Amino acid sequence: MARKTAAQTAAEQIKDQAFSELAALIEESDKLLKDSAALVGEEADTVRQQLSVKLKQALDSVSNVRERTKPAVEATETYIGGHPWQTVAISAGFGLVVGLLLGRR
Repeated sequence: MARKTAAQTAAEQIKDQAFSELAALIEESDKLLKDSAALVGEEADTVRQQLSVKLKQALDSVSNVRERTKPAVEATETYIGGHPWQTVAISAGFGLVVGLLLGRR
C-alpha cells in the first residue's frame, strides 16, 4: 500500500482539527442556548455575547482552514487542468467500482 504524502497527512490533520473545533462549537452553543432559556435581562445579554464570541471564533477557524487548504485546492485544480483525460478515467473507474460494490448488495 502506498504511503501518505506530507500534503495528504497535513490535509487530514487540518480536516480533523476543523471537525473537532466545529463539534466543540456546536456543543458549547447548545449548552449556552439551553442555559439561556430561563434567563432574562442582563443574564440573557451575557449569554448572547458569549454565543456571539463563539460564533466569531468559528468563523475565524473556518477562514483559517480555508487559507491553509488553499494550496492543496490550487494544486488539485492545476493537476486536473493539466491532465483532464486521466482525471476523467480515474473518476469513471472509481464510479464503476462503487457501482459494482453497491450492485452486489
